[in-house]
Amino acid sequence: MITDMNGPHRDDQLPRLYEEHMRAPFPAGFRGMDIEGVELILLDADVAGLVQGELKGGLDGEGVAILWACITGLDKILPLIGDE
Repeated sequence: MITDMNGPHRDDQLPRLYEEHMRAPFPAGFRGMDIEGVELILLDADVAGLVQGELKGGLDGEGVAILWACITGLDKILPLIGDE
């Protein structure tokens, strides 16, 4: 489980942010889009699955490996898609 000095989910931010994310529609302009070899809708689904795993008790070794792959994908695409 990911933790910090203030507890496993500091001030319950992870559940709150996840709930906000799940209520927000996936941006229509990004459906089916691939940037630098990263398919955005799959990255979104992978991250959502990781958050669910963390909230249900933590990530195992495979989950941590997927997390690092997602971070690599995010590092590639975030500078290219702008602030919105």
